[in-house]
Amino acid sequence: MMKDFFLAPPSMPTQRWREAFPEARFCSERSALSGPASGDVIWLAAELPDWRGELAQLRRAFPRCALALLSLQPDPREGLTALGLGARGYCHALAAPSLLREVGEVLRHGGLWVGAELLERLVRSLRPRLGQEAEPDRGGPEARLSGREAEVARLVAAGWSNKEVARELDITERTVKAHLSAVFDKLAVRDRLQLVLRYGKTRRTAAEV
Repeated sequence: MMKDFFLAPPSMPTQRWREAFPEARFCSERSALSGPASGDVIWLAAELPDWRGELAQLRRAFPRCALALLSLQPDPREGLTALGLGARGYCHALAAPSLLREVGEVLRHGGLWVGAELLERLVRSLRPRLGQEAEPDRGGPEARLSGREAEVARLVAAGWSNKEVARELDITERTVKAHLSAVFDKLAVRDRLQLVLRYGKTRRTAAEV
């Protein structure tokens, strides 16, 4: 059974973390962290005095574990630094337990999770390389998407948040998540960033033909 480990200062509020992962192990020093194995998730608090050094050390010590940085004041620059040091996830430390569980599930399946603002920045940085509009090749796997799934995929690949997509298509955010889950399965991608790359790659391939 895969496990969750939290490394955070004693002063950090952990109620939501404990609600999300009742069986998780908590410690305030890396030296006290023992037991992580392949597939486990190690959650690190950005409020640690030297979270950068801790993250780098954890990456070397537990290369088969997924690392996530939790921050009380999320900032895109901090998130990019965390990703550069090997983190696969970055989100608010006070996120709802249901969201934390969702993040953990994505990381266990090899995906990447970042906040909406950081995702938007990543999409903007990738867009010049992929083309201004990422249109799918309807002869490829995208042809298996329903009309609504294709609409959701197109907007998400353009950097839209679930809330923005829901407003644009006049559906609920829960419905957006359901369509997005189907899109991920049908296109064999793990997260939103891979969806951006997939649509951009499809567009380039179609343009080259």
